[in-house]
Amino acid sequence: MRFTDPEWLLAEPQAPTGTGVLLLAGSSGRVDAGRAELLARHGATVLAIRWFGGPGQQPGPYEVPLELFVDALDQLEPECERLALVGTSFGAEAALLVAALDGRVTATVAFAPSAYVWPGYGADRWTSHWTWQGSALPFVPLVEDWTPDSDPPAYRGWYDESLAAAGPEVVDAAAIPVERIGGRVVLVAGGDDQVWPAVDFAAAIADRRQRHLLATEVVVDPGAGHRTLLPGEAPVVGGQRMQRGGADGADRALGARAWPVIASALALRASDGG
Repeated sequence: MRFTDPEWLLAEPQAPTGTGVLLLAGSSGRVDAGRAELLARHGATVLAIRWFGGPGQQPGPYEVPLELFVDALDQLEPECERLALVGTSFGAEAALLVAALDGRVTATVAFAPSAYVWPGYGADRWTSHWTWQGSALPFVPLVEDWTPDSDPPAYRGWYDESLAAAGPEVVDAAAIPVERIGGRVVLVAGGDDQVWPAVDFAAAIADRRQRHLLATEVVVDPGAGHRTLLPGEAPVVGGQRMQRGGADGADRALGARAWPVIASALALRASDGG
């Protein structure tokens, strides 16, 4: 397999199930090696990529071309019988958008998902997280006069306030067209997520798909935060200084509840050693 970025990681299973997973982390920009190795132990061939901040990439999570992810699927496809996307936070936003564009995707798993496209800050301006065919995708603007009321900051209120301030036409234009996603869709969200209202976003995604007679599998835990811990995963440390909510026990409980659903959607061996 030929990689376009030397930092990309291919995690290969000893006993492949035929599933290829493109794995996308969130705003940290990191390559999610730990989750890639876990999924590989259960039979997935996993390509974990850095999608900004790498050679030839955008320096931050703004105006990232969705073609980057389609190209990554192109590289993964010859190794596998079916393709899936797994993303977290901003990476979940990308995964849902790409799944809506690429009919090869048979399963999409979104941790702490968004139902909308949001902006990133770059080149002294706010602009869309994503582009497609050279054009920036419509997004919900973040209100500019918002200030956090906690230290470290909890950004959930910023997203709530920005959605409320945006007009219906703006919100509709920025909604991810999840009704175009084929195959299984699994959403995993914590009710104590302090980064953004992931449970509300998951409900909006499921409702939009239901209106098109499409099923969505939603797994939530009221006490979990932004970072779900799957069985066998170690807590993630580092990243931007902020409140993420949850606690180790609740984050692990959400992961334990979600794992059988995820393993089924990805056609993995759920009971292999975590």
